[in-house]
Amino acid sequence: MVGSVDETVGISHLVDCLADETSLGGDGTIRCYVGFEPSGKAHIGWKVLSLQLRRMLEADANVLIFLADWHAWVNDKFNGVMADIQTTATYMEETFRALLGHPEEGDGPGQLRFLWASELMDSGDYWARVLRCSKGATLAMVRKTFTIMGRDEASSDHDLSKFYYPAMQASDIFELKIDVALGGMDQRKAHMFMRDVAAKWGWEKATCLHTPIISSLKATGTRMESFDHKMSKSDPSGAILLHDAENILRNKMKKHAYLDPADQHSPVYELAEHVVLPEWGEIVVTPNPKFGEPSTWTDLAAFKAAVSDGTLHPLDAKLGVAAGISRGLEGVAAHFEAKPETLDAVTRLAK
Repeated sequence: MVGSVDETVGISHLVDCLADETSLGGDGTIRCYVGFEPSGKAHIGWKVLSLQLRRMLEADANVLIFLADWHAWVNDKFNGVMADIQTTATYMEETFRALLGHPEEGDGPGQLRFLWASELMDSGDYWARVLRCSKGATLAMVRKTFTIMGRDEASSDHDLSKFYYPAMQASDIFELKIDVALGGMDQRKAHMFMRDVAAKWGWEKATCLHTPIISSLKATGTRMESFDHKMSKSDPSGAILLHDAENILRNKMKKHAYLDPADQHSPVYELAEHVVLPEWGEIVVTPNPKFGEPSTWTDLAAFKAAVSDGTLHPLDAKLGVAAGISRGLEGVAAHFEAKPETLDAVTRLAK
């Protein structure tokens, strides 16, 4: 159920639920949640999360993808135009259906469901929960969570709504009776805020799973803790989008991906570790026949050692990882080739 994540917090809740066949929903179905602001086209980080979501589905958890349209509005996505935010949310639903292999949808075990924040927020109980989550939180405490919005602590004193954001995110988890809150490491502060609030009010704490943040293809050297290195759509040549055709992905990896045989840190190794090996169990390298024979690598350490000692040329290693990523995106490409409407709509918004 829990695969290769960077951090697990509060695992005892999940263990107890599995042992006792209980859940916060009261029916024994483990509910796993991940929340997204609708903000544009999908990048490879969604793939990392989807691999963990697949594990949850395979373990008969119910998976909820929460489309945080009002949170995106608070965070000024699409200049606060709600219609554009919700157009993107619809595209996100389609993207995750394709990433997860179109599982059965519903509220039961092993099923996928979607919910928008605008649906949840119709409840007065939700806003009462937001106030309780805000009670006792200082402005300084809330500012420290602003990285969950991709903002620094000094960015939002002019906008009171942003100070409610962490309380809203915590309330989402409580109101939906979530057992497992999933997110990238950049969401850790939001989850810790949620757990602090739960301790204050005596509420049950969801288990938190934090997946790694994939670095920009151009990132060099040891990974930084500030997430300044992370892959971003704002730098297209340093980012892998889920809609990149195989030739485009190969070109990005060839021209922009940092891989120094003398350096054990590389975004190429991150992609191998967190995308290709978890999905396929192997990296297949197929060099130009003039320069070598095909090889298959099932162990990251051996793959890195081969690059370091010259057994594998860095370019061949890059293209082998690119091939594994492209293979894993074939389902997404097929889905939007057959049903291009939502992708076309988001593409128009980006212009």
